[in-house]
Amino acid sequence: MHPFVKLAKKTVEEYVKTGKIPPTPEKIPPEMQKKAGVFVSIKKKGQLRGCIGTFLPTTENIYTEIVKNAIASATQDPRFPPVHPDELQQLEYSVDILSPPEPVKSLDELDPKKYGVIVIKGWKKGLLLPDIEGVNTIDEQLRIAKLKAGIDPHDSDFELYKFKVERYR
Repeated sequence: MHPFVKLAKKTVEEYVKTGKIPPTPEKIPPEMQKKAGVFVSIKKKGQLRGCIGTFLPTTENIYTEIVKNAIASATQDPRFPPVHPDELQQLEYSVDILSPPEPVKSLDELDPKKYGVIVIKGWKKGLLLPDIEGVNTIDEQLRIAKLKAGIDPHDSDFELYKFKVERYR
């Protein structure tokens, strides 16, 4: 199991069982010391059970970003009730490390298998990770991202950014 995934799993298990965040080690592994946006996804029997993240870093490093987003994914995703201790054995985790978002000038730059998207209109923001099962077209990817943001799916007046992810399972 990759160290990013191991950290997400350990964090969720400890937090769900005890309500406590695992202590940060004195020496954080080098691959977790840089800053990046991070998404933590949790699945149960192949179905999404929680997914929360940040498209830009909000903490000092990837380590704390994973810890924060793993807990949020397990306990604060508004689509699901908080993870219960008796579910822990059935959960699968993935961690996505995001590249910095880049503005999109043309839809030709997009590929839903390769790039995630961020749509912004005023204070409304929606993000969709790349390579999501069942999302095969740019139009579908943008429609879902706009719906997540609360933007009319037919609205063509919005800012658009793309990003890549390194996905760890």
